[in-house]
Amino acid sequence: MPSSSLPPLSLSILGVEPLDEFIKEIADFVHHMIMNRPDIGGNVELEAKIGILRERGTGQRLALPVLVETILAPDSIECRFESNMSVHQHKHYNQLLNNLKTVSSQSSHHSSQLQYSHLHLVDSFYSVENSQDRDKIRVTREEKTGSVRDCMRKVRLGDLNIYSPKRAADWRVSVNLEVPVTHPLGTPTLTRRKDRMSYSHEEFNIDLTQVTSTTSPMAPPQILHELELEVARPDLLLSTATRRGDPNVSEHERSAFDELIRAFVNNARILVRNSSEGWQ
Repeated sequence: MPSSSLPPLSLSILGVEPLDEFIKEIADFVHHMIMNRPDIGGNVELEAKIGILRERGTGQRLALPVLVETILAPDSIECRFESNMSVHQHKHYNQLLNNLKTVSSQSSHHSSQLQYSHLHLVDSFYSVENSQDRDKIRVTREEKTGSVRDCMRKVRLGDLNIYSPKRAADWRVSVNLEVPVTHPLGTPTLTRRKDRMSYSHEEFNIDLTQVTSTTSPMAPPQILHELELEVARPDLLLSTATRRGDPNVSEHERSAFDELIRAFVNNARILVRNSSEGWQ
């Protein structure tokens, strides 16, 4: 008599699991951006921001005839990405990440421990002559001491928007270049104070930030709340991208880039799926 219990099953008729096209699409996009970046030096930054995709005309959240998480072809839909969340949502993520940090420190936890730091930073932005408005020099200082941490020009390489109809939030993958520059002269066009709670886990940083921006001493400040995930080591990102698919290195080395992107995507998905109602 046949058993009613399910026997062990093969992953497929070939005995292997089919490649996840979603993760491969993001890996291919990031790899293309890295390998075709302009030759101006600097570090490659890979980040994912959590937010909402909105229609440009109405400001309403995007509504597409799809049932599950979907990557949008670049420039295919008139929409904008808004990373600002409500104070309620900010508090929700803060509690979630703090709880995870506490649990991860216990010996019974099955994954690596989260590390935590609380940063108070001030960004000053300076316009670049003969350049687009978005292309600015950013000087980052420690708020308490005034010491300069970074002085760089951030060059946008490309974005991928991911629409998540079953979740309270969407997300965006961005690839940028951060090019070190000398400290600019003149007066900054924008000052931004960042109260940042930074959580690190293996090769990734998760930053939960309250941003207070001012354009002049007389202008009222604008307060935003943002959540982003970033690959912590740009040198690792670049080296694994360079060896991707190289037949002259080991299987482990040539697949390391895709493994890094797989974990990056999984972490972004976890953050999105733990979002709650209350976006701005």
